[in-house]
Amino acid sequence: MAQDTKHAGGRRLALVTGASSGIGRELGTVFAREGWDLVLVAEDPDIERAARELSALGTSCEAIVADLATRDGVERVAARFGADRRAPDAIALNAGVGLGGAFLEQELDRIFALIALNVTGTVHLAHRLLPAMVARGEGRVLFTSSIAARMPGAFQAVYNASKAFVQSFAEALRNELKDTGVTVTALQPGATETEFFHRAGMEDTKVGQEDKADPQDVARKGYEAMLAGKDHVVAATLKERALAAAALVTPAPIAAEQHRRMAEPGSGSA
Repeated sequence: MAQDTKHAGGRRLALVTGASSGIGRELGTVFAREGWDLVLVAEDPDIERAARELSALGTSCEAIVADLATRDGVERVAARFGADRRAPDAIALNAGVGLGGAFLEQELDRIFALIALNVTGTVHLAHRLLPAMVARGEGRVLFTSSIAARMPGAFQAVYNASKAFVQSFAEALRNELKDTGVTVTALQPGATETEFFHRAGMEDTKVGQEDKADPQDVARKGYEAMLAGKDHVVAATLKERALAAAALVTPAPIAAEQHRRMAEPGSGSA
């Protein structure tokens, strides 16, 4: 018999990674307000403050400080959901980092760190947590991809490539798991009002200076699409949604040039 992962009161449990700020923090807020218990993960101690604040909404909220760019960090989170512990009903694999600038001018260590978190950590944690969902015959998975997955990212080359990987990975898993009761949804945000552009060194770019989506709205759209079992949802400004749609039929060299105009250092003052 599949294990019942809910408390006696019928509350569901969600895991949210990258939950100390930005979209991840807002995803945690949406889950909490919708009556889910939470396990929140981030590499920084702010995750403990986030857990305390979300607990005030009446939910059971646990914080795990773990660097998901490392094997040890992923295994620490996976151990939380071992055979003798309550497995999650939903997982929001949101942890990720950006990196702007010309590829040949980026530090190799930062490139490797991005790949380790955005790609390797995401795959590793999914491989650890999905078997319990499949065995139970139900579950919801939300990957934070990006509309950047749709276009070659000149001056964001490694970041866009990492999100293209996440998008393809999510779509493939969705197909593989279609008869298991586990659904997979990709959240594709556009530029969002978070610390992303500051941390990626892109504050002087055109995209860094333009209007951005509200992270609360992005998180809500991702949550609702996940619950509905949709394959993906684009959560971006109207302009970005139009650009993302056009990117599907735009030749790659043209799309790369368009991306260059938005992401090249100094383009914000052009």
